[in-house]
Amino acid sequence: MTDTQNLKLPLLQPSQAQKHVTVNEALARLDGLTQLTLKSRMIALPPMIENGGVCYLVPAGAVNDWAGHSGDIAISANGGWVFVPPQIGWRAWVLDENRALTFDGIQWLSGMVASSASGARAHFDVMEFDHSVVAGGAHDTLTLVPANSMVFGVTGRVIEEITGTLGDWQLGTSVSQNKFGSGLGTSTGSYVFGMLSAPDTNYGNLPLTVTPNGGDFASGRLRLCVHLFSM
Repeated sequence: MTDTQNLKLPLLQPSQAQKHVTVNEALARLDGLTQLTLKSRMIALPPMIENGGVCYLVPAGAVNDWAGHSGDIAISANGGWVFVPPQIGWRAWVLDENRALTFDGIQWLSGMVASSASGARAHFDVMEFDHSVVAGGAHDTLTLVPANSMVFGVTGRVIEEITGTLGDWQLGTSVSQNKFGSGLGTSTGSYVFGMLSAPDTNYGNLPLTVTPNGGDFASGRLRLCVHLFSM
């Protein structure tokens, strides 16, 4: 046996020369895998220069030093890379997505909080997207809340000032246009905090509806976050 079972740490061998090399490599892997943080899981071209201990999840189609390591965790060490396959139950924080993932043996899942022995799962997640305000009256977002999800609320901010003849605006759905807030501000930094008193379950893909009050929209941009549960 040359490596440990789970973390694939290299083991010292009897009468081995330069033991420090093996020990240092094991420490580098531990440094990367303990409290696992992934810089990204979307980058297919390995960075030319990276600090030691920085980890990436190697995506399909990766090239150069990462070729052939799809699905492995790449750890920067000693000017190169060491690779460790993830194990069932490992959790990681992905920096460029600002989210936690859990590995189920096949894929990395977002927001998983519980599972059964046969594979049923419960997920809480935050779906974030930007929406460009359309000139005119009420309109729907192009991004859809996925079917079979239970929505607990929507938060958001105005990231580019909303202009037009309106006095304020409201956020909801086509059925209830103020479900997530009304009298909302138009200046950059104005916020939405639309927590529902009872969760709302939708069984089809559902857009949000943005409605001006007292006039029409001209332009603007929103960043919206849907807080939801799925199973």
